[in-house]
Amino acid sequence: MEKEKGIAVIDSGVGGLTVVKEIMRQLPSQPILYMGDNARCPYGSKTPEEIRAYSFQMIDFVTRTPLKALVIACNTATAVVLDEAKKDLPVPVIGVIEPGARAAVNATRNGRIGVIGTEATIRSQAYTRSLLQIKPDLHVTGLACPSFVPLVEKHLAHTEEARRVVSETLTPLLREELDTLILGCTHYPLLAPVIQEVVGDSVTLISSAEETARELAAYIGPDERKEKQAPPDHVFVTTGDTGMFREIAEEWLSRTVRVEYHALERSLKS
Repeated sequence: MEKEKGIAVIDSGVGGLTVVKEIMRQLPSQPILYMGDNARCPYGSKTPEEIRAYSFQMIDFVTRTPLKALVIACNTATAVVLDEAKKDLPVPVIGVIEPGARAAVNATRNGRIGVIGTEATIRSQAYTRSLLQIKPDLHVTGLACPSFVPLVEKHLAHTEEARRVVSETLTPLLREELDTLILGCTHYPLLAPVIQEVVGDSVTLISSAEETARELAAYIGPDERKEKQAPPDHVFVTTGDTGMFREIAEEWLSRTVRVEYHALERSLKS
């Protein structure tokens, strides 16, 4: 990572790995530095001031490495700090909300779109604003799902508990006649099979990962994406349990990963 500028991806925990997976697919030659603040996850129940402080601690950490772009893979952090980070940093900064909104508008057939996310993301109305800017006559329904992130962080996404929690939480959406549902937290794609089972096959699930990676690729440019003989050096950093992080990352990415520990709350003060 010292010799070649890479792409930094930050998230409140393991959720941003869903974006990393898509970046690896679309930009296979790019080295990635991933920072997950698992020790303080979830961000969705925290105050905007806390979210801002924690997000900029991560940004401070990753920008010590030469970068060509930064992806804020956390929807909650995107809603709170994206505009400020864009102004402050000398590299492109990409969030996940606008790409997700664009994908949902392209997917919907009846104009009825649901958004599930953390309490902070839903409270911010960031998705609703982005969706209505694109198509003002949409019917948008938001639902906070605070219990979803802990299921993923504790590696319980494939359990009966996850099925029960998801079913109980999403019940209010089933009467909304939605045909499109935005997974407005990057943790949620790891629960996608269970979510799809609950809402039914007639509802299209939207993860912002593919669209975010496509936007990133537009910044990187085609010349930067040529295949190289040596595979890129990806580095994964967590503020939490490296063993749990590695287990989830290797399962989701289908590859061996190198995970390092870094205690942000000790090295930086908000």
